[in-house]
Amino acid sequence: MSAIRLLVLGAVRQHGRAHGYQVRNDLEYWGAHEWSNAKPGSIYHALKQMAKQGLLHAHEIAPSTAGGPPRTEYEITDAGTEEFLRLLRESLVSYDQKMDIQSAAIGFLVDLSRDEAVALLKERIRRIEAWRAAVTEHYIPEDGPEQLGHIGEIMNLWVHTADSDEAWTRGLIERIERGAYTFSGEGEPFVGVLAEGEQNPYATDERHPDDHR
Repeated sequence: MSAIRLLVLGAVRQHGRAHGYQVRNDLEYWGAHEWSNAKPGSIYHALKQMAKQGLLHAHEIAPSTAGGPPRTEYEITDAGTEEFLRLLRESLVSYDQKMDIQSAAIGFLVDLSRDEAVALLKERIRRIEAWRAAVTEHYIPEDGPEQLGHIGEIMNLWVHTADSDEAWTRGLIERIERGAYTFSGEGEPFVGVLAEGEQNPYATDERHPDDHR
């Protein structure tokens, strides 16, 4: 699974309708260019590909008075919303060591209901525990990594990562169950996107040919 599809679909969905530069700006604002493959070229490619696949609808708007080609704005379709929610749910429960996918899913967690979010996170814990049980049939953490030579440090790293993930997920569940954050259907959501023209302190200097401004 690639995090870029989830990130781009979610960013467009939050705006309702957005052009490529807005999507890129939002993802950079979230720091996604640092922890995922959400680089400018990947973002514009994903927008165009998902428009071809019917997940996004592309609108061409009039060119600016300064000239230049029309800017394309994208709007998520019903099929795109279904794909976004499928990716979100799958990313929350999947334990596959990919931090970018987990990070993207957490960024859109409040698009679900509070009860569903908690249920998915509990399923994530169940899968982590199942993974750990399978691994420790062959590797005993209490005996230390030396039992496998220096290669044991690889398994040691993965087990520690799993344990940390489980502890963090349990903490998140506790915060959500105590009432943290505004979930779908509960009121005005947290605004995690930049307004049109708002300066992005994390923007890169690189520009893309589709940045018709």
